[in-house]
Amino acid sequence: MRRRWLAAVAVSMAGLLTLTACGSGDKAAGDGKSGQKKVEVFSWWTGPGEADGLKAMRGIFEKNNSDFTFYDAAVAGGSGDQARALLASKLQANQPPDTFQGHAGAELQGYIKAGKLEPLNFLYDELKLKDVLPQELIDQISVQGQVYSVPVNIHRSNVLWFNPSVLKEAGISAAPTTIDEFIADLDKVKKTGKIPLSIGSQWTAVHLLESVLLGSLGTDAYNQLWTANADWSGANVTKALENFKTILSYAGTPQEDWQPAAKQVADGAAAFNVMGDWAYGYFHNPAPGGLGKTSKTDFDWAASPGTDGTFMWLSDSFTLPKGAPNRDGAVAWLKVAASKEGQDAFNPKKGSIPARKDADKSLYQDYLAWDLEQWASDKLAGSIQHGVVANDAWRAAINDAVGLFQQDHDVAKFQQALADAAKNSGQ
Repeated sequence: MRRRWLAAVAVSMAGLLTLTACGSGDKAAGDGKSGQKKVEVFSWWTGPGEADGLKAMRGIFEKNNSDFTFYDAAVAGGSGDQARALLASKLQANQPPDTFQGHAGAELQGYIKAGKLEPLNFLYDELKLKDVLPQELIDQISVQGQVYSVPVNIHRSNVLWFNPSVLKEAGISAAPTTIDEFIADLDKVKKTGKIPLSIGSQWTAVHLLESVLLGSLGTDAYNQLWTANADWSGANVTKALENFKTILSYAGTPQEDWQPAAKQVADGAAAFNVMGDWAYGYFHNPAPGGLGKTSKTDFDWAASPGTDGTFMWLSDSFTLPKGAPNRDGAVAWLKVAASKEGQDAFNPKKGSIPARKDADKSLYQDYLAWDLEQWASDKLAGSIQHGVVANDAWRAAINDAVGLFQQDHDVAKFQQALADAAKNSGQ
């Protein structure tokens, strides 16, 4: 599986190298003003909400670091699949950016084990970060006592976004709390002529799958799937995949990415969308960065069906690659990303909550206030698509399996492919 994934990366490099998406429009700025040194910050934050958050953090960096000029090396594409493919090529060629975005968890562990990152214990000691970051998060970005990235936020993956008016038209009084209720409500919406479930590109189907697995299996059984004792061939997984098949049958025409799929809900064309909480920034932020919609009227939210009480989490973080051309500039960026000021500027616009425990809670209103409460009280489960529980090779194999399943709808074949992916994961 790993060899096949790397081959796919190689084939796509020519196209990826032409991508110049940039959150703030100055991609070709060069080295900036005379005497300034460029700091290349590699991410996939180019869309509404996320680009706004990056711009806010960039403003702090530029205010505090007159010797450096920020170089936005963001690559477009929801969930970062395209960005990670290009990054793999750059790292393999020993041409790293100064710093790059990576998901805490198994995805980041791959970079650590490959020897591509410098440990950041010196920065954690200087900034006393172990006092303000959750220990379970530090554990996910550490190997043998060495910490390898700075987490900027916490995201929740398992969120059901819905349009209250569309639900009311279908005779639905509240968001579904179980998988069975969800399927029944999808059918009610279908009879109104509206789209029951909006969906984006293929990665959003994997995102949907993780919520359906969690909602069907329960937290403990879901978490067990990512251990050495996992049983992907069991009857409970079969039932979960049957649920996934049924739910997918109510999906509308796949959109280019998560934003146009979410917009179908906000515009009243669709009833439901399962997406991470970055969708809140897109719904809520004013134009041009967002849709400027009103919560509880134009859109609403709940835990994805069957998952109430469990926070399926992921975290964006930034790293210090070995051989970074501008190491000092990268460290300066990491200090902003780690700071209370940086996280409080970034997260309300991104639609996420801070990784730091000492953030200004008054800045996190509406959905984000609910999110903070859930993070503090819920059980935890890790995201598949967003790098927590599966390394890149395993996640790529799951993506392949989902893509084939969307074509043939063969549950037995799908389950076998998932079992094979787990067996061959090397994790």
